[in-house]
Amino acid sequence: MFRTLILGLAALVAGLASPAHAERVRDLGTFQSVRSNQLTGYGIVVGLDGTGDDNFAYVTQAMRGVSDRFGLQLPPGVNPALKNAAAVIVTAELPAFSKPGQRIDVTVSTIGKAKSLRGGALILTALHGADGQIYAMAQGNLAVGGLGVSGRDGSKLTVNVPTVGRIPDGASVERAVATGFENADVLRWNLNQADFLTATRVRDAINARYPGMAQVEDGVTLALRLPYGANARAGIMAEIGMLDIDPAEASAKVIVNSRTGTVVISSAVRLAPAAISHGSLVVRIDENPTVVQPAPFSDGETALEQDSDIDVYEEGNRVALLEPGASLAELVDGLNMLGLSPSDLVAILEALKQAGSLKAEMVVI
Repeated sequence: MFRTLILGLAALVAGLASPAHAERVRDLGTFQSVRSNQLTGYGIVVGLDGTGDDNFAYVTQAMRGVSDRFGLQLPPGVNPALKNAAAVIVTAELPAFSKPGQRIDVTVSTIGKAKSLRGGALILTALHGADGQIYAMAQGNLAVGGLGVSGRDGSKLTVNVPTVGRIPDGASVERAVATGFENADVLRWNLNQADFLTATRVRDAINARYPGMAQVEDGVTLALRLPYGANARAGIMAEIGMLDIDPAEASAKVIVNSRTGTVVISSAVRLAPAAISHGSLVVRIDENPTVVQPAPFSDGETALEQDSDIDVYEEGNRVALLEPGASLAELVDGLNMLGLSPSDLVAILEALKQAGSLKAEMVVI
């Protein structure tokens, strides 16, 4: 199965790396000021069927605040045990150019001992930005994909994650974020991945359409001098986004996921001459217990005698020879000759890197 996966990835990467193809500028990066912002708030979910926080102090304190807001005073020293309420953190992403009155999705997550948010409703919650200002207000019924139930004997059954829910269009935007889009002297455009060659090609494509507009600041950022006014800038930015360029070839990388054993090798990887032999020493111990009976009419007792059989051998090795400048397909063929497991493949790639044969950056995630 592992060989099939490697060969499948080789075919896929080889297909993607065959002649360079043009990509739109809008797919290669984004304008610096045109970005989303993260919002966070603290709230209370009510209406739970006994799956709330119970004696969690934050819930008690928050519910006292809610009671005071509606003019309800709890007697001094009374701390209600609210199994139908849960303290939650509410998060949302505020898209660029969001205007007051528009609606955005929110995610609601428990922070206490609540077992499930299924069936709950979020009380009106203010969502703050990194500057502490309120940008949206969230409220509504939760959609929870998980399920958690328990019995009196302590048995439990949990499906997915019942302590996180979402409210589609659950928040109303109350404040817009200033972007400087209309009046900034220079708008900066950032590549998704740093590359000087791609940056210069984007600059050349923009300047061919609008002479002298773009200038490269570094391997990521281009400075664009656009005419003032949102109407003119929007049209030019739309045209720039649709320009086609040939991006630089991806750098040679080997990505290794140490937890799953997944290995992805980019098509630009090349190898210096190398020979690979990979095997392992196997120690096999067989225990064969034998029952020993005493002689008739003797005072002896039945005993168990251990008979150990130890065998040490080395599995048959094969040597894979990698020619100078070996390509991805040749590398895969050579490694498949050895019949490797994922962990073996990672060990060999690390050894090739240390030996200077693997001409690529190795990234472990």
